[in-house]
Amino acid sequence: MTSWTPDACTLPTAEQPLRVAEFDALFADAVQRVERPGDGRLRLVLDGAAEERARELAERETRCCSFFTFAFTSAREGEDTVVMEVTVPDEHAAVVEAMADRAEAVRSTS
Repeated sequence: MTSWTPDACTLPTAEQPLRVAEFDALFADAVQRVERPGDGRLRLVLDGAAEERARELAERETRCCSFFTFAFTSAREGEDTVVMEVTVPDEHAAVVEAMADRAEAVRSTS
């Protein structure tokens, strides 16, 4: 499937392309900036209007891939953005790296 779908993911294989498509749509529609603050960490600055959608997607992803941790930080005053932080344990750092690569690639083509 994708390099961010590790064996530890319990999402049925048939549903994985749909989930990837949901993340691709979020990346294309809402990501303003991709930051890589360290191994196993990804920071996505999203359009504030996408916060509910991003939170719902993150919640579903955590249910099938429990090693993910998603955290959201509201925008600074005067900005209409939200920051979605994605972290994983060291053994899954490559998954977050692949997710960051995908976010940058999809964002650049939209």
